[in-house]
Amino acid sequence: MLKNREKYQLRRGRTRGRIKKHNHGRKRLTVFRSEKHIYAQVIDDDSNVTLASASTLDSEVKGQIKSGANREAAAAVGKLI
Repeated sequence: MLKNREKYQLRRGRTRGRIKKHNHGRKRLTVFRSEKHIYAQVIDDDSNVTLASASTLDSEVKGQIKSGANREAAAAVGKLI
């Protein structure tokens, strides 16, 4: 029987495979939201490289926002990315 981590890896592989198949060379924006912060990355799947990244921990964004995981923070990270 597969453990939770192994199941997660299988789902992740299926999802990333579909994205790569249908992406046709376009860049991919990934966003992760934790309870305290928001992180965003632009990824090139062809060369497996992160092109740009931004988060609420960056100095440009950190001074502008009160909380790291609300709409204001998401907008600030979006502008920065």
